[in-house]
Amino acid sequence: MMRLGAVFGVLLTTTAPVWAQSANQTDENAPLSAIDWLSESVEQPQVVAAAPVPGTQATRTPDANEDPVTNSATTPSVSVQPLGGPAPRALGLFPPAVIGLPENLWSGSDGAILGALLAAEETDTLPALQDLIVLLSISQSNPPLEAATPGAFFLTRVDKLLSIGALEHAQAMLEAATPDTSPLYQRWFDVSLLTGTEDAACRSLRDKPDVAPTPSARIFCLARSGDWSAAALTLNTGLALGDIDEDTGDLLARFLDPDLYEGEPDLIPPARATPLTFRMFEAIGAAQSTRNLPSAFSHSDLRPNVGWKAQLEAAERLARDGAISFGVLYSLYTARVPAASGGVWERAKAVRRLDSAFASGDADQIQSALDILWAEAAPMGILVPLAKNYGPQLQNADLPATRSVLRWMLLSGDYELAALRDDFVDLDPFLTSVARGTPSDDTSALAGAARVRDAFAADPDPTLIAMSANGRTGEAVLRTIATVQQGIDGDSMAFVEGIATLRALGLEDVARRVSLQYLLLR
Repeated sequence: MMRLGAVFGVLLTTTAPVWAQSANQTDENAPLSAIDWLSESVEQPQVVAAAPVPGTQATRTPDANEDPVTNSATTPSVSVQPLGGPAPRALGLFPPAVIGLPENLWSGSDGAILGALLAAEETDTLPALQDLIVLLSISQSNPPLEAATPGAFFLTRVDKLLSIGALEHAQAMLEAATPDTSPLYQRWFDVSLLTGTEDAACRSLRDKPDVAPTPSARIFCLARSGDWSAAALTLNTGLALGDIDEDTGDLLARFLDPDLYEGEPDLIPPARATPLTFRMFEAIGAAQSTRNLPSAFSHSDLRPNVGWKAQLEAAERLARDGAISFGVLYSLYTARVPAASGGVWERAKAVRRLDSAFASGDADQIQSALDILWAEAAPMGILVPLAKNYGPQLQNADLPATRSVLRWMLLSGDYELAALRDDFVDLDPFLTSVARGTPSDDTSALAGAARVRDAFAADPDPTLIAMSANGRTGEAVLRTIATVQQGIDGDSMAFVEGIATLRALGLEDVARRVSLQYLLLR
């Protein structure tokens, strides 16, 4: 890196920054993004009102003999229809028919209502509901009615993925939409920062005149491209014009030439980390821990230049939140032999122990390894991803019917196959009947068994069923998810009605998975 001492001379007299006081200040009355950790990487283009053209209606003086425009204050009847042009695109990653929902999933509902419902959905919940929320967010269906703010619901869907930490899905959605507006590019830029693909995002700035980068983003991208002189000049110009505050300038200066500040006091990280400040603090050797940051930041710990323990902890967190496939976590668990004990190392050892047990084919070893892994994984909330990974092996292994094996198989993707085995039916008639979608009257010691039994015999919410019949299926599903969550939180009537409505809306598989997880994970 070239020396920039002469260029940064004006910065040497600055004192240590007080981030909490001045960095990223915004008007208290200004609307905030739904994702408050987004970088202010681009500026909204200013709309300047043009002067009226002489001779047009705005400047014409009416003739004195001209009839008045109207002789009453009655509001005229006005008909409205959209101007010609391309129809709104059905943006998403797969058709909703994949989960048994119609193409007009959203089209009959008001976009603002859908956005409020989706944004309010709880994601710290059972994995089956997490999966459904993600599937709804990435479904490729016709857009809703959005006369006031076209595209707002698409942004809400992306923001929901970002809040969960599902960056791969969000990035694919944004790229499918072509991030050529400020709100889309802002999200794409930040996803790129957290996934390590920021060079492509920086290159695209040159080809997008409608997306104006802030000075900080421009300086960052100039430095990434190797144009250190232009970056330093932009920094000094921004400071001189007041476009860059002193504290941000100090961080940018250290980012451009950290050696110049060797021996200086460390900068205090901002109270609100953004992907841009996060990456710059990392670049100056003051990387922030992602432990107390939003889930999306954990993706930065999956990069190969990060330590194995941090990679494992990040992958566990993201797998628990439904933000990554379990294959990512499994590949990290098995990448090396753990050399320490406790915490994540014990879970890695338990996974390797189960793999070895399956390789040996010894039923006793498999049973023992399953019990150890359950005990280690249950507190971390990753039993369902593990069960999905080992489901096929459990189905093919010649294992005796035990409650331990049964619960693993009922949490897997092959839960229904397990429920068809006579030996499992004899072992637990109630649980296996739930997996088949017909809860029996058999006695069960599981908490919530009576509630699940009632749910499969109850009537759905007639209002939501009518809503679905009138082309508002997506809205009905979102409202039903909220009802089920209310039931999980303790409202027994809401749980019964919510599960019944999921089934009536065609989401039978989701209803069974939620019920099984409700019984086994509580």
